Amino acid sequence: MRVVYACSLTAGGPLTHLRDLAPNVAAEGAEVRVVCADEDIAASFRAAGVEAVARPLRNKLDAMGAARTWPELADADIVHTHDRRTGLLVRPLARGRHARSVHTFHGVPDELFGRVGRQTPVEDPTASRARLLWLEHGLMRMEALLSYFGTVVVPSQALADYVAAHGFPRKRLNVIPNGVSVRRRNPAPAHHPVVIGTAALLERRKGIDVLLEASARLSTPHRLVIYGDGPLRAELDALSRDLGAPAEFPGFVPDVEEKIAGLDVFVLPSRGENLPIAILEAMAAALPVVATRVGGVPEVVVDGETGLLVEPEDAAGLAEALDRVASDEAFRQRLGQAGARRIVEHFDARSTARQMVELYRKLV
Repeated sequence: MRVVYACSLTAGGPLTHLRDLAPNVAAEGAEVRVVCADEDIAASFRAAGVEAVARPLRNKLDAMGAARTWPELADADIVHTHDRRTGLLVRPLARGRHARSVHTFHGVPDELFGRVGRQTPVEDPTASRARLLWLEHGLMRMEALLSYFGTVVVPSQALADYVAAHGFPRKRLNVIPNGVSVRRRNPAPAHHPVVIGTAALLERRKGIDVLLEASARLSTPHRLVIYGDGPLRAELDALSRDLGAPAEFPGFVPDVEEKIAGLDVFVLPSRGENLPIAILEAMAAALPVVATRVGGVPEVVVDGETGLLVEPEDAAGLAEALDRVASDEAFRQRLGQAGARRIVEHFDARSTARQMVELYRKLV
């Protein structure tokens, strides 16, 4: 069975997911090729033993870029796309190559994330009501029409329920959770003061402003480290100083998984999520997780067992949960070890690959 993966992103969760998925699908006996955004990314796949070529797509209207992917789809049994550009431009080409099409729908537009898995949506005040209506009832239905080109994979039940309520045919939806490669690590000694950290794009949806407010309320001595970059970096840096809650902003780092593993507590204060890779990486490293109860997060973090869940936008509740974890090393270790077991049992990249290969075989 020949599987061709296509992803036009240069960073982010879908690409991280594909870096784990492709080698593990190859290990299941499939012949795998990756069509990606640039030569550096292609080289990283080849270093993992996967054939890869760079065929960049500049935007959603890049028909010439799409045409350059055509030869790479030759003899494919499955063409599996992983972002909106490849879903729009490459997915329809699969039919011309007589291949089955699979598209992983990694998430909705940013303004809608706070609605996934929520009875009471977290509204985005930066988006007009007209834009929200267009995204939810216009763009989502256009995406649903594209699903008729093939099969759709979603990483969480929360996202599956949301997109099904907005026009996606349920019979074409398959819930296969993201998985991470479980790397055995020796537990790092606890830091004094405790190091609390996160890894996220610095944008409104990620709720870093709420985290900074919570940090200012903590009674437990701590350092706060925020890996990642984005349009709000300067604003968030200034906010941390205004609140008297100094935070470190190292920006994007190439070894973010190792940086996460070096924390004492991982926190994700998002206003909306699907099924975040960063939480999986943190739990795989046996870290306790404090996160908001949004999207697919409760499908990963078992409240009180592998971490603590709080409501989005609740800085006081987030501070209380962080204080509880940060002040008790034994509690942190208990949560972390339970989280690591949960990743091995339910979110290991090898298990995800096996489920994906089973889907491919049914389609072929």
